[in-house]
Amino acid sequence: MIDALVSGRLAADPKTGTSRNGSAYVTARVLVTTADEERLSVSVIAFSARVVDGLMAMGAGEPVTLSGELTPKVWTDREGNAQPTADLKAHAFLTPYHVSRRRKTVQQGESEPGEGD
Repeated sequence: MIDALVSGRLAADPKTGTSRNGSAYVTARVLVTTADEERLSVSVIAFSARVVDGLMAMGAGEPVTLSGELTPKVWTDREGNAQPTADLKAHAFLTPYHVSRRRKTVQQGESEPGEGD
């Protein structure tokens, strides 16, 4: 397991599901641009209610940053070439909305959550 922070754009609208024990989850696919300008597809699953609700409020093409447990993988395309991919079990997420809200809070001089406790 790799603790990771992944930023990219949603490849399609996220989808919800229900696990065997009745818990809600969401799956999504994030396209990440690498330093080589290649695209890496990251399959995402999240069980946290906060992440599920947040991802379900988003649509295809929107930017998102997720953190969680990353598992690198390789798949073989039709020509027999190995292609990198990854699975991410997301525990937290961040969108441009969250960034702008945080900046506004900092600019107003309010303390950040967890500061000064």
